[in-house]
Amino acid sequence: MDLFELTRALVDIESITDNEKAVGLYLLEYLSVLGARTGGQVERMEVEPERFNVLAGWGDPRVTLSTHLDVVPPFFPSREDQEFIYGRGACDTKGIIASMIGAAEKLLENGQRDFALLFVVGEERNSAGAYAAARQGRGSRFLINGEPTENKLALGSKGALRYEIVAHGRMAHSAYPELGDSAIDKLLDVLEAIRRIPLPEDPLFGRSTVNIGTISGGRAPNVVADHARAEVMFRLVESAEPIRRAVARAAAGRAEVNEMLMIPAVRLGALEDLETTVVSFTTDIPAFQGAWGQPFLLGPGSIQVAHTMEEKVAKKQLVEAVEIYSKMVKELMAEG
Repeated sequence: MDLFELTRALVDIESITDNEKAVGLYLLEYLSVLGARTGGQVERMEVEPERFNVLAGWGDPRVTLSTHLDVVPPFFPSREDQEFIYGRGACDTKGIIASMIGAAEKLLENGQRDFALLFVVGEERNSAGAYAAARQGRGSRFLINGEPTENKLALGSKGALRYEIVAHGRMAHSAYPELGDSAIDKLLDVLEAIRRIPLPEDPLFGRSTVNIGTISGGRAPNVVADHARAEVMFRLVESAEPIRRAVARAAAGRAEVNEMLMIPAVRLGALEDLETTVVSFTTDIPAFQGAWGQPFLLGPGSIQVAHTMEEKVAKKQLVEAVEIYSKMVKELMAEG
């Protein structure tokens, strides 16, 4: 199966987070055939019931190519034209899986061994697969993580700090609001205070940002709201502590603040002769906790179309990624 056929075959297997089993089984079979032909070992790495990572290794792996199996909803199947392959996961990250496999095949054809492929579940939600893999390291010294960076080597990725903010009030008839206590009013005041938090900047990462992602609450237009809730996400460029303190002050006496996720900003490895970038999204890299080696971040596709109904990946970038991944593995082997 060629690179584009494999990309489309993977896209057409729905693997929204928690439903990665089918694509995992497909890759287990595909890589088992490759392993049988080339002397590789393929492993199903259990994570949770019905959820598992897929690991394939040759020799004594010192470099590991890794990305994730899961995608965000909604699923839509693949199609292609002369320039692009479209579909859910085309760039995030089914095309990356195909390019990594293509790189493995190229390396094996050239007699290279001592590398691995690791495809994990759950990146789009809580990095469950990467955390499981961190507990089962295999001695790899370098990790090449795949996310859509337009084939530029990312020198760093921003962190993430996500909150659920809940306000409580007392219901009343809206004609007599003085008899109630509006949870929505409280929540709006908290969110306005959060929007006014001074956000730090960093010479590499740039400025922190904040997004109020969801707001819900109330019962009817003629009822004073007794409950309101919002979800807020900060993109971190430094320690989370200053923002944590500012959020606590913004909500004090008005709402509950529940921290749901914290992923630190990460500075990453560099190699010569590769164009570089810095990305604002988070990855599985912090969850690996160094257990699979020094991390690098690169992949075909643009993050700007990931998670959209226009998700696509350029065929040219898929082909380029095969060459770049092969080159990175060989250079890191030489460094190692």
